[in-house]
Amino acid sequence: MQYFEWYLPNDGLWWKRCAAKASNLRDLGITQVWLPPAYKGTSQEDVGYGVYDLYDLGEFDQKGTVRTKYGTKQEYEEAVRAFHKAGIQVFADIVLNHRLGGDGTEIVSAESVSPENRNLLIDDPQKVKVWSLFQFPGRNGQYSSFTWNHTHFTGTDWDENTQAMDRIFRFTNKRWAKNVDPEKGNFDYLMGMNVDMSNPEVLRETQKWLVWFINETHIDGLRLDAVKHISFPFYRNLLPYIRRETGMDIPAVGEYWSGDLERLLHYLNMVNDEMSLFDVALHYNFYDASQGRRSLKYIFDGSLVQNRPQNVVTFVDNHDTQYGQSLQSFVEDWFKPLAYALILLRWDGVPCVFYSDYYGNPAQGRVQVSNLGKLIKVRRWYAYGEQADWFGDDHVVGWVRRGDIEHENSGMAVVMSDDQPGTLSMEIGTAYAGESFFDVMGICTDPVIIDENGFGKFRTQGRNVSVWVRQKAFEDIIVNE
Repeated sequence: MQYFEWYLPNDGLWWKRCAAKASNLRDLGITQVWLPPAYKGTSQEDVGYGVYDLYDLGEFDQKGTVRTKYGTKQEYEEAVRAFHKAGIQVFADIVLNHRLGGDGTEIVSAESVSPENRNLLIDDPQKVKVWSLFQFPGRNGQYSSFTWNHTHFTGTDWDENTQAMDRIFRFTNKRWAKNVDPEKGNFDYLMGMNVDMSNPEVLRETQKWLVWFINETHIDGLRLDAVKHISFPFYRNLLPYIRRETGMDIPAVGEYWSGDLERLLHYLNMVNDEMSLFDVALHYNFYDASQGRRSLKYIFDGSLVQNRPQNVVTFVDNHDTQYGQSLQSFVEDWFKPLAYALILLRWDGVPCVFYSDYYGNPAQGRVQVSNLGKLIKVRRWYAYGEQADWFGDDHVVGWVRRGDIEHENSGMAVVMSDDQPGTLSMEIGTAYAGESFFDVMGICTDPVIIDENGFGKFRTQGRNVSVWVRQKAFEDIIVNE
């Protein structure tokens, strides 16, 4: 579960709420949580992506606050321990691409580049005043004495002298990184002060910080932000180094925001599969389907999970796709139960549930996704065994999981429709002949009886998903709901 969203209250209680919910998430069937950035941002309101000081986890009086939006360092560590006690792994959100909120300015020589083609110079070198000094006076050298200046960055989008809003500056004698996403000619630059990953001092400090952070907080995995803006070999080298230094096989999942399957596959090849990626292509398939622009028959076409299932985390929405965000592409409410069934009840990929889909989002008037808790429980207890697909129709598709002997009462059938009510005759196996299957979603009330050949006529209503499980499984889920 991605255990946060963009519009959480700035009350400093989030880490405490995480600790309080750990056992509930375990009982639901969550085995890993992705927590928001824990370090100090540009202000107390910062969600965590305006990175100021990676070593300040809510411990020092900087940027007008000791705590972060989510709480203090001690509370963060207590939340991690609570999750561990519940048997849940913690993935920390890591942002290395940029810095914001510098403590002082420098005058440097820089060239303006076109915002739409960062390889195109649009004027001669000029003197600009940039916020490139990061000295962390509140921390006063604790944990690390390293401070930052303009030599540790390649560019920025702000000149304090002119305060123009439409410029990107590349520092003279610096170059954008190679092997980054080709959007906008070269998508090394994203925001703020762009970190120069080729600088040996930066590399050493990054290695040092990440080892310190893992050892200090005892997190279990990494969610890596904005990897398409960082030279592809960077993580190919950094992740094995971190694993050697910590003696831990730290898993990592990267955010490469692109719906282009070839770019995602190219990145995985370039990093030697040292990480997984979020399946952004599948997210856009869900979004298009919810808008009526893609049929269910082709819902997995062009997705990462279809092509590299061993290196993928599937998701429906996240904090960046929410309404009001730069990547807004929120899947329509009616389609979300279908989308979650497609990632939770199939055998490929590691599915990620979004916090506000499970709990709702009062700040935006969003309600909980219907039956999402049931889908998670069905995955946990009954979604096992061989998978067989029935994806021959544009509007009504389904699959079965034939169960296994290790998981009592396992086995299930899923049918969904993006249009009219539909029925699929699907073979779940002769081992189930004569058994009754019930729709745990409550869409269809009459049972399906499996015939002597192992087939059942499984159905659903229009623009809905039905999940058919064995009678004992149905009773267990309904009783324990």
